[in-house]
Amino acid sequence: MITRHRTRQLHVGNVAVGGDAPISVQSMTTTKTADVDGTLAQVYALAGAGADIVRITCNEVEAAQGLAEIVPRSPVPIIADIHYQYRLALAALEAGVQGLRLNPGNIRKEDQIKAVAREAKDRGVPIRVGVNAGSLDKDLLEKYGSPVPQALVDSALLEIRYLQDVDFEDIKISVKHSNVPSMIESYRLLSKTVDYPLHLGVTEAGPPPAGLIKSVAGIATLLNEGIGDTIRFSLTADPVEEAKAGRQLLENLGLRERKGLDLIACPSCGRAEVDVIDVATRAQTALEAENLPIQVAVMGCVVNGPGEAREADIGIAAGRGRGHLFIKGQVVRVVPESEMVEALLDEARKLVEEGVESRLAHAEANAAELAAAAREELIQIQGDANRSQDRRAKVAEVAKSD
Repeated sequence: MITRHRTRQLHVGNVAVGGDAPISVQSMTTTKTADVDGTLAQVYALAGAGADIVRITCNEVEAAQGLAEIVPRSPVPIIADIHYQYRLALAALEAGVQGLRLNPGNIRKEDQIKAVAREAKDRGVPIRVGVNAGSLDKDLLEKYGSPVPQALVDSALLEIRYLQDVDFEDIKISVKHSNVPSMIESYRLLSKTVDYPLHLGVTEAGPPPAGLIKSVAGIATLLNEGIGDTIRFSLTADPVEEAKAGRQLLENLGLRERKGLDLIACPSCGRAEVDVIDVATRAQTALEAENLPIQVAVMGCVVNGPGEAREADIGIAAGRGRGHLFIKGQVVRVVPESEMVEALLDEARKLVEEGVESRLAHAEANAAELAAAAREELIQIQGDANRSQDRRAKVAEVAKSD
C-alpha cells in the first residue's frame, strides 16, 4: 500500500489536486490553438483516453482568442501553457482557463510574474511553476554549471517567493528533467522542501517504447515513494498515448480505480499451442475498442495457463486445437481455436454486464473436464516442462533428511 506525502490541495476547475485527491492524469494538445474545432476534438480524445486535465499552448493572441471558445466547450479543465510573454497569461485568464503553467526560465521579470499572480488570485486560478532542465535560468546554470537537481529546486523556490509576495498560494510545482535519475532526485529534494502539490514528468522522454520506459521509470519510482499528485507522460507521439499510459500506470499501481483494459499474456514458449503474440494483439485491439474495465489473460497453453492467470477476471488458453475460456481460473467454455478472440470478447461483455458469479453459473457442463483432458494429453506428449513431480519428491527428500 502506497502512503502518499501529504500536500496542500488546490482545484484546477473541478479537479482536486493534492491532499487526499486521486492522482490526476494530464496531457497536452499538439494542434494550433487558433484551430478551435481541431483542438477541441483532440481535447475530447484525450478526455476519453483518461486525461483529467489538458494543457493547451497560448503562444499568440490568436491562441488566447481560441481558448476563449475552447474553454467553455471542453469536457475537462484547461491549463494555458505560457512562455516568454506574460501578457498572454493575462489574456488566457481573461479567456477563462482553469490553470496556468509558467516557466521560470523564460519569464524572468519579477514584476511581470507578480502581475500574473495577482490576476490569477482574483480569479481563483492556480499556477504551476514549471521548471524545466532544458530552459533553466542562466544565473542558476552559471552557479551550478549544469541543471543539477538543486538548481531545479532553487529555480522553483525563487518563483514561489515571487508568488508568495503577493499572497498567492494556489501553487503546483514541477522540476522536470530528461535524465531519469536527475528527475527522481529533483522531486525527492523538492518534496522535502515544500508541501505544494507536485506535477511529475520526465521531460522530452522521446518516442515509444524508449519514452514510455523512461517515463515509467521516473514517475513510478516517485509514486511508489508517495511523491506526486498529478502526472504527465511527455512522449513524442499522439498525445492520446500519453493519457492512456498515464491512466494505465495509476491503475496498475492501485492509485486509480480501473477504467480500461489490462491485458496480460504469457511470453510464449515451446509448449505454446498458438501464436500467442498474434492472439494477444488481436484480443487487445478488440477489447480496447469496447473499453471494458477488466483484466484479461491470453495464455499459450492449458497446461499452466488458467492456474497462472487465475487472478485475471477472464482469460483464454489454447489446447489441442481449442480455446479454453476461463473466469477467475475456472474454465467455463471450450471453443474452436479459430474462434478464440471472438469468444473471449463475447464472454468479456457478458462478464461486465452480469458479474463473475453469474458467468460462472453459466459455465458449460463439461468445460472443466475437457480442459483437464487436454492438459493431461499435452503433458503426455510434451512432458512436464516444470518437472513438478520430480521437484516435489526432491524437496520432500531434503526436508526429511537429518
